[in-house]
Amino acid sequence: MVFQNTFEKIFYNALRIRLVEEKIIELFPDDKIQSPVHLSIGQEPIAVGICNNLKQEDFLFSTYRSHAYYLAKGGDLKVMFAELYGKSTGNCCGKAGSMHLTAPEVNLMGTSALVASTIPHAVGAALAAKLLNKEHIIVTVFGDGATEEGVYHESLNFAGLHQLPILFICEDNGLASYTKKEKRQNYSLIEQASLYSITTWELYEGYDLGKVDITARLAIEAVRSNRKPHFIWFNTYRYKEHVGINEDHNLPIRDTTEYNLWKSHDPLIQNTELINKFSSIIKEEIEEAVEFAENSPYPKLHDLYLGVI
Repeated sequence: MVFQNTFEKIFYNALRIRLVEEKIIELFPDDKIQSPVHLSIGQEPIAVGICNNLKQEDFLFSTYRSHAYYLAKGGDLKVMFAELYGKSTGNCCGKAGSMHLTAPEVNLMGTSALVASTIPHAVGAALAAKLLNKEHIIVTVFGDGATEEGVYHESLNFAGLHQLPILFICEDNGLASYTKKEKRQNYSLIEQASLYSITTWELYEGYDLGKVDITARLAIEAVRSNRKPHFIWFNTYRYKEHVGINEDHNLPIRDTTEYNLWKSHDPLIQNTELINKFSSIIKEEIEEAVEFAENSPYPKLHDLYLGVI
């Protein structure tokens, strides 16, 4: 694919994630997908902005809302759909499902259903990079709910104490499952992170592909050059329910005014020119990936013991 400029590239990658997850929504009611799904619809610019500025050798640790980062980092789409289908050609032979995608060939080191659990792994990888004098950096992604876990604070404290080459990314959609942030937190995530001697960045317009890309680039360049921890807080919004394919705006936790306002800024809705330019190409790739998953074999009984020590 040849792009006219950087914006077209990041737009294409964000639209690809959106259309992949819309295909998941279409397929899910048929029970072909053998896994619960946590969709990133509405949050795609952050994954694309981050990964657009990473090198392949940079390590990335993400969350159970994993499709966006898997695809943005360069994970194989066919392999991802096969994993969702529970097929042996999936990245974990059908054992992991949506919440545990991994693509070590592009250094997506793993995602996890356990809130905040990949953060200490990322810090450990950053410590190893420092001790071994490696040039790559480490990125870990989490939601605002993960900042309430003890291991989050221990990890930031350790990274700040040892000045590790790691970038912490907080995708703040204001909800931990179905609990609003004002009912959970009485502090600023930015101010809190800075207390650990970590340089902080923030962006409220998490829907803006260009601004997300610039913020990510500046922070990543800083980590790469000074080999110290940095933290980016992104304001964002998820359109769908916490887990599943439906919307949850019938619940009192959600404000449809905010929802409609976010969509009015969403380039994956508003930029019809680029949507029309790229949609058919992306949809063709998606159909090929689904066909690959449909035709792939299920694991055999002996596959149950693969990867077991």
